Amino acid sequence: MNSLIVSDVTKYYRDIRALNNVSVEFERNKIYGLLGRNGAGKTTLLNIITGKIFADRGKVTLNGTEVSENDEMLRNIFMMSERNYYPEGMKVTDAFRWTKVFYPGFDEERAVRLADQFGLGTNNKINSLSTGYGSIFKLITALCVNVPFVFLDEPVLGLDANHRELFYRALIECYSENPASYIISTHLIEEVSAILEEIILIRNGEIILKESRDELLYKYYSVTGSISAVDSYAAGRKVIGADILGGMKTAYIEGIPDRNSVPDGAEISKIDLQRLFIQLTNA
Repeated sequence: MNSLIVSDVTKYYRDIRALNNVSVEFERNKIYGLLGRNGAGKTTLLNIITGKIFADRGKVTLNGTEVSENDEMLRNIFMMSERNYYPEGMKVTDAFRWTKVFYPGFDEERAVRLADQFGLGTNNKINSLSTGYGSIFKLITALCVNVPFVFLDEPVLGLDANHRELFYRALIECYSENPASYIISTHLIEEVSAILEEIILIRNGEIILKESRDELLYKYYSVTGSISAVDSYAAGRKVIGADILGGMKTAYIEGIPDRNSVPDGAEISKIDLQRLFIQLTNA
């Protein structure tokens, strides 16, 4: 399995266009961040890729074979989402076994071990779990399913800081031992930034960039100082946004910083992924 390709996908909900000619390729064995504001189209895109809903136009292919309504292809893709697809009253341990029927590579031993680390009782019924432990159950399932492409839609919803940190460590461990592509859609950008390799940014139903995290952050920077000093430096440069507080200003700029031309009263800094996301999606 080499790549999962979304080609010219468009989706409408009545008169609302949720996705507009979206094309994007997911390569094997990478951790992606699918980032966008609420309503940008992230979940709709994930649902189309994983066969939960149909596109109005376009297609999704895995190694050249269309995924839609193709059970053989869909077994190479797994999506962890807020919705519960397991029967009411099923115990966690039974759900692990049930998952293995549909995904033969599911690692039950690892799942039980992770459940113990998270403090999730495997004899508990799924419908009795709290929001946090419901998310933990779904995360464990996703991490142990052992398929080439795993999609995680808001994976740490309802988790406290300790459990979120445990999840990130478990994800890296699983990724190291059994490489796969993990596509993470989340609002906690600052928290997840360190583990992402590729960034896909979606705005108003369109992909506006796809780039490695390191290359992306290298292309942007900020300059902070007095309003006059910042405006002097920013003149003629590609400014993507700015913040003003009192008499101080921060401008966010695309390009390579020129430290030799920074005026007195201003300084150049690197920009983090969350701040860059805010500036690129405010347009």
